Amino acid sequence: MNLARITMSLMVIAMAAIGVLMLTYPEASWEAGVTGLAIWWEVLFPSLFPFFVISELMLGFGIVHFLGKLLDPLMKPLFRIPGSGGFVAAMGFASGYPVSAKLATKLREQQLISRVEGERLVAFTTSSDPIFLIGAVSVGFFGSSKLAGILALAHYGSALVLGFMMRFYGTKEKSDGQGTDYNITSGQGSAPSSPGSGSSAKFSLRLALQAMHEARQNDGRSLGELLKQAVASSLQLMAVVGGLVVFFSVILELLTVSGMMTLLYAGVHSFLSLTGLPTALAEPFVGGLFEVTLGAKAAAAPVAVPLMYKAAAAAFILSWGGLSVHAQVASILNGADLRYAPFLTARLIHGVMAAVFLLLLWKPFMGSLSASAWLASLEGESRTGWGSVPDAFIIFLKFITVLLILSLLARIIHRMLTWVEGRSRK
Repeated sequence: MNLARITMSLMVIAMAAIGVLMLTYPEASWEAGVTGLAIWWEVLFPSLFPFFVISELMLGFGIVHFLGKLLDPLMKPLFRIPGSGGFVAAMGFASGYPVSAKLATKLREQQLISRVEGERLVAFTTSSDPIFLIGAVSVGFFGSSKLAGILALAHYGSALVLGFMMRFYGTKEKSDGQGTDYNITSGQGSAPSSPGSGSSAKFSLRLALQAMHEARQNDGRSLGELLKQAVASSLQLMAVVGGLVVFFSVILELLTVSGMMTLLYAGVHSFLSLTGLPTALAEPFVGGLFEVTLGAKAAAAPVAVPLMYKAAAAAFILSWGGLSVHAQVASILNGADLRYAPFLTARLIHGVMAAVFLLLLWKPFMGSLSASAWLASLEGESRTGWGSVPDAFIIFLKFITVLLILSLLARIIHRMLTWVEGRSRK
């Protein structure tokens, strides 16, 4: 029996177990479904739906193409990605997950980027959209618009740093399709331009305006038709988001009432204790492991935890994305031979960096909001200005140490499974 069959068998067993739990705890399933639906209707729908419609209109009018063309000169020297990736970056940061994965696979299907370039692109452009970060998380969950700035800076700043780090990924593999411009609307590629003469070699407002005009012409839809299709596609996407929120809300509640989450909570509790973070954040981290919305909402809930650490937990959860986002991205990448492992690694690195960035920037940006009795009890004194830097680095070093230990254990388990599979084949 190979590893794929073992994985499929485990998935079937898991789904059957969930079905049994739903029959065993019907009231808990119902209440969790209603809770997930309330989160979707009261928080996500009003904050995301208008932005989804606007983003579709921006795409139809060529505004995103304009932004992508302006980003062209930055993509290759900073991220080792062809200029056509500028559009994917602009749309990914503007629309959130998993839009960048969909657009990157289009470029890969046309052989306009190599597999490594596509994996780099998806790795750092998969992020939360600004409206969700500001409207749903900062205002809706935390009830404070003041958090929006530092959350955005930590989340998107660490994503750009991750993109620069990813430029060193896959340097030994041959890169095909570089330097090719791509018309995302018409779905056609043009021949690579000569060195130094390509449109992506220099910043040009005129070329950006030309790209916007050509995109609008290629689209060809009237304003009424464009608005109708934007609303229809946005409603369809919101239905998918709502379904995932309700599904994972029910799964988490069933695992909780059945006692199966006790071991996982205990493990995360011990992990947070080793890293120096408040152990009350164990539940938000576990929720964020499965679904980003539920995790971000839970991160804002603990009353005894200082706001700084609740915001850091939210930054990690937003950057990690949740298994629901991972499932969407993995299915998209599979259709274009892009590997999931680099994306998984990048999400974990992004989450850690976003949390550390927020801790480093908290006092300089948030001022008096950083005061916390919890931190004072740990350090025995209050600090101001950049005094929080050592604390953040200590937490970061502890976090990395624990991750290295877990990585070593994961490698040992992987080798054991490989050995068992090899023995079974013999």
